[in-house]
Amino acid sequence: MSEIDRRVLQTIVETANDHFFIVSGDGQIMDISPGAEAVYGVSREELLSSSVQQLQSTGVLKPSITMEVMRTRKPAQLMQITGTGRRVIAEAYPVFVNGKLERIISRSRDLTDLQLLQDEYALLQKRFSEHLKRSQAAPDAEEQALDDALENLQVRSHVMREIALLLKRVAPSDANVLMLGESGVGKTAFAKQLHRWSQRCEGPFIEVNCAAIPENLFESEMFGYQPGAFSGAARQGKAGLLEQAEGGTLFLDEIGELPLLMQTKLLKVIQDGSLTRLGDTRPRRVDFRLVVATNQDLGKQVEAGLFRLDLYYRLNVIPVTLPPLRDRREDIPDLVEACLKRLNQRYGRQKILGNHVWSTLMGSDWPGNVRELENWLERAWLSSPTDQIEVPATQAYTEQHTNSLANVSASPLAAPFASDESLKEYLERLERDALQALCHTLPSTYAIAKRLGISQSSVVRRLQRYGIKVTRSTL
Repeated sequence: MSEIDRRVLQTIVETANDHFFIVSGDGQIMDISPGAEAVYGVSREELLSSSVQQLQSTGVLKPSITMEVMRTRKPAQLMQITGTGRRVIAEAYPVFVNGKLERIISRSRDLTDLQLLQDEYALLQKRFSEHLKRSQAAPDAEEQALDDALENLQVRSHVMREIALLLKRVAPSDANVLMLGESGVGKTAFAKQLHRWSQRCEGPFIEVNCAAIPENLFESEMFGYQPGAFSGAARQGKAGLLEQAEGGTLFLDEIGELPLLMQTKLLKVIQDGSLTRLGDTRPRRVDFRLVVATNQDLGKQVEAGLFRLDLYYRLNVIPVTLPPLRDRREDIPDLVEACLKRLNQRYGRQKILGNHVWSTLMGSDWPGNVRELENWLERAWLSSPTDQIEVPATQAYTEQHTNSLANVSASPLAAPFASDESLKEYLERLERDALQALCHTLPSTYAIAKRLGISQSSVVRRLQRYGIKVTRSTL
């Protein structure tokens, strides 16, 4: 090595933020960066006169990542607890010459300092926010009240704050609310918040996924039944979900999947304020606030004869459209912070986000919205072997997803009638073939639902009917 190259290498090692170890193929420490002695609690001279085997045996390296590379002859990454009680993430790489392991280069990053920096940044953000509030000459009382009342909702963008203010204003009334928006935007979370703001907050919040209840069980589940109403009915009968919402809020998710017959019965309940259990002749009074949600265009469903016009007008008293996450990226940091807190509590470890994660979080379109963001974070949390969360290795998902949609759109799925095939059988065959193709190209039932413009639960139900499984994995 020339003198210039030696000086360049020395400068890199001595000025790097990470702490470097250069170790010989048999474990003898040859060089270290100056900051390593403070992290590991051992002087530079002692480290240079030791081997990684000695440092591990005395507890300085717990464990030694260099010994792991010597054992496997492959790059490695692990978490160390140093003798000074600091948490560091260590990486090590082998250097081979003519097939012989000559050197191991390792570097470690002190997560203790990174955590302190993140805590300090959060504190500065909080102080800056408080300063802005104090500096306003006449702060809007309604905006201030909203901040105090939002509780667990992560709302920072202007459009979402406007929606939250609208819901807070209408919460004291019993007006029906129709929540619109793509799958995963947070319709359920806002429905629950509306309930908490309402005068019915002490009553129950009954959530019903209209697409998850089989059509043949829908009436008995929703309206309840009397003893002996049908074979297998409970002896004491059963109150339906509508009755269970008495005094509270009934939230009907995926209202677009409600069968036409049930639409008629629901309309009658809304108009009359009463229902009749299955097998009974006596009407029962019910009192609940109705909130419904869908990711479909109910107006188009009305035109297609799939949704009753009179029910649509009854439900569409206060329409609220939640925008997709890609149109309100300001909300992502708060959503990520809240989700990371839940994951750390759930799994009992305090992980933090790596340096390169934020560019992915803020730059992705998140077609599955908040639900996809939370799933991505959980996948990244679980797949990161250390306490620093990194972007999963399979983060080609977005490009693959886009390419898959293009390929599926271009592939011909239609087929001619078979000679002995009815129209129903023909349509079922087309549906089955389309789902089969999408299951080979898209990574999840949520992606398939978005491609087809239907709910995710409808996709699950159809896949179960045809015995089809999603074969492409995102992990």
